[in-house]
Amino acid sequence: MAERPYVLLSAAMSIDGFIDDRASGPLALSNAADFDRVDEVRAGCDAILVGAGTVRADDPRLVVRSPERRAARARRGLPETPRKVTLTAGGDLDPGRRFFTLGDVEKLVYARGPAAPAARERLAGVATVVDAGDPIDLPGVLADLAGRGVGRLMVEGGTAVHTLFLTAGLVDELHLVVAPFFVGDPAAPRFVGAGAFRYGPQDRLRLAEARPIGDVVLLRYLVPPAAPDRPAAGAAQDAR
Repeated sequence: MAERPYVLLSAAMSIDGFIDDRASGPLALSNAADFDRVDEVRAGCDAILVGAGTVRADDPRLVVRSPERRAARARRGLPETPRKVTLTAGGDLDPGRRFFTLGDVEKLVYARGPAAPAARERLAGVATVVDAGDPIDLPGVLADLAGRGVGRLMVEGGTAVHTLFLTAGLVDELHLVVAPFFVGDPAAPRFVGAGAFRYGPQDRLRLAEARPIGDVVLLRYLVPPAAPDRPAAGAAQDAR
């Protein structure tokens, strides 16, 4: 079994780097053709991970929508949609959210140690809650996922989770979609927050693809192996 899954981080942002605004409901950053591309990528993964803040703010479905892709997964002996995974520092998650109610698939909640007992009680019957350490041990989370058979993990946000994975140097591939407009609100959530990122000027990502999809552009980057003498950087926590 691999030490950790292959990690693909996927995000859509405005030209000025925002992944949402502060209006009610998620900001539409993509189009139908790109949503279909994302659905295809999801169908090729074993699990999809988002932060608890994304579960609360966006109430995402995180399922494969195409009947043909679901059927293709079933023919391979896989669940019709990938497992759902979330990280939480506080454990305050509503079991009625679509993360938990949609999709006949295992839901995994990796909770910061002190929050794990209450989260288990709150989510009993709808999710498996795993004590992820204090602070959350991201390599440990990935090792646990690998032990559960997750070979390919898709990470879909939000800001704190993007920052956590990218500062920890635990991303293999980055899919970044750029929408043709500006948000311009400094209080709105950005693609990443501040941090000591592993992928700086000395460790440039390799552009594998740049593809227009209607009025948005997909930039697909591959991450080079970290230099052996470069220590792991610190990472932000999803404190929401």
